[in-house]
Amino acid sequence: MTLHTRPLGTTGPDVSALGLGCMGMSALYGEADRAESIATVHAALDAGVTLLDTGDFYAMGHNEMLIGEALRTAPAAARENALTSVKFGALRGPDGSWNSYDARPEAVKNFAAYSLQRLGVDHIDIYRPARLDPEVPIEETVGAIAELVEQGYVRHIGLSEVGADTIRRAAATAPISDLQIEYSLISRGIEESILPATRELGIGITAYGVLSRGLISGHYTRDRKLGAGDFRAFSPRFQGENLQHNLDLVDQLRKIAEQKGASVAQIAIAWVAARSENIVPLIGARTRERLSEALGALDVRLDAADLAAIEAAVPADAAAGDRYPAAQMAHLDSER
Repeated sequence: MTLHTRPLGTTGPDVSALGLGCMGMSALYGEADRAESIATVHAALDAGVTLLDTGDFYAMGHNEMLIGEALRTAPAAARENALTSVKFGALRGPDGSWNSYDARPEAVKNFAAYSLQRLGVDHIDIYRPARLDPEVPIEETVGAIAELVEQGYVRHIGLSEVGADTIRRAAATAPISDLQIEYSLISRGIEESILPATRELGIGITAYGVLSRGLISGHYTRDRKLGAGDFRAFSPRFQGENLQHNLDLVDQLRKIAEQKGASVAQIAIAWVAARSENIVPLIGARTRERLSEALGALDVRLDAADLAAIEAAVPADAAAGDRYPAAQMAHLDSER
């Protein structure tokens, strides 16, 4: 499956080559304005963005219901072109706590039933476990999604944050459309084995965290105070000396952006998009202003000299701190 399609005969930037990550509209980055969130989804669809990404555990279903409302109130043509990408499996508590993962076949079908209801759709375009369940073979999880495909409730099978071995086992069980995984200038761990495996198997990449949760957006300030419930207050890359080091990298990137007449965020997004034709960057815009800036990345053209300058300014492994706290890193099959 191709996550984005470009009509024959069109010219100019391929807007559908970006996806909209909707998590921040509901959780983990402080308060969000519901009306502005829905307006941002509408603006993205109107601009030609087709991929809307969510998780059933984002604010315990809130994000799916928000997307459902946005789809119901969008023009019919935009609604028909929208592709829904849903992650499942994370178990939450009423207090918002993160407990474990459940990817048993019976749980897969249960989660899907609730997602279909909250989204208000008759099928999910891409359905994927959010993380590898260490108690359940990936073959069983993928097999359960394959049954949902046969029944018409799911169109395509995806994966999230898994390593090359798991990708190969999953692909041997059923066709895998896409892997969602973090990839940015300062999160390049997929390049050694995961990216080659997806290319070999013809699996697309949906890259989230392309701005590293705002860290390399050019908008994050050294003295910023984070509100209650903001994930970044616990993220190692946003702490103390790590933060100062990482923002020094952004300052170097800013010099290149100014030379290109672009924003730092646009350069960071364009770099990810330029890495491979099978990569679709997810932009986590929560407002129409940030969406507009992100879409401007499609007008940025990076040649070999630009790419070399960017990677000299922000070398691989240059970031200070892990991308998640230690407890969450332990759950990432992609890091093993």
